[in-house]
Amino acid sequence: MKTVVTRPIPELGIELLKQAGHEVLVLPHDRPCTREELLAATASPSPAQGVLTMLTDKIDADFLQQRPSVKAIANYAVGYNNIDIAACHARGVCVSNTPDVLTDATAEVAWTLLMMAARRAGEGERMVRAGKWSGWGPMQFQGMCVLGQTIGIIGAGRIGTRVAQMGKGFGMRVLYVHRRENEAMAQLGAQRVELPELLKEADFVSIHVPLTAETRHLIGVKELQMMKKTAVLINTARGPVVDEAALVEALKNQTIFAAGLDVYEEEPKIHAGLFALENVVMLPHIGSATVRARNEMSQLAAENLIAMLRGQRGKTQIA
Repeated sequence: MKTVVTRPIPELGIELLKQAGHEVLVLPHDRPCTREELLAATASPSPAQGVLTMLTDKIDADFLQQRPSVKAIANYAVGYNNIDIAACHARGVCVSNTPDVLTDATAEVAWTLLMMAARRAGEGERMVRAGKWSGWGPMQFQGMCVLGQTIGIIGAGRIGTRVAQMGKGFGMRVLYVHRRENEAMAQLGAQRVELPELLKEADFVSIHVPLTAETRHLIGVKELQMMKKTAVLINTARGPVVDEAALVEALKNQTIFAAGLDVYEEEPKIHAGLFALENVVMLPHIGSATVRARNEMSQLAAENLIAMLRGQRGKTQIA
């Protein structure tokens, strides 16, 4: 049984696949594989039955039609907007993702961005590194307080809930937008509201929704104008949830105070206007990048693939 892993991942998952009797082909380049490379890797004379994909790998009806041998896809990510679930279902192809194991790591990065943006840490660090800092001054780098402020969580799933729990440690009031009431959020004393109210009330807005047709550009010109001029926007979900051009204008015109981004609309391409702005913190999509989280993602993806190809249900199978 052949499994293709589309990019190098921690060895734990690779070893599990081999121990289960899989012939494992790991594409060697530490970059997104091209469509041609993926098709070539999964082709005959040894066609692949399983593929362990990254969020950058597009699995659509055309790919499945060209590679009918593929019976299971294990996505090395929580989100799976890169996979056509309906097409997989129609062809009987099983699909899994890797939730839970990266919840804490991603929530920590959301808080890293929040604190850096609120306290202008990125701007200050750039000044120090450039040798331009002349010493302490009473008017330098005045940022926004975090303690006791209001945080708005857009998407109260695992990660959004964890961010809210961390916020309670700062004595924050928590508002959230979600499809339904969340018991864990209710236990925190969080209040479920509609998006306009959250945007108007929150000092910090943290996004944790999947990318769907409904959430694409969920935050655009109108939504940014609803926010406080002192507010900070954080996105560790998916880049296209935020209209990046609108965000550039909002930051440039000081419609909002600052933003912290770990994801981008056309990743890895970043809107050129962001580079000229001091009031945005930008990280290279490191939400799940801890040793523990990445090892556990590797293990879970492999375990899912092994189970699905045995005709069993994967631990976190979604289709």
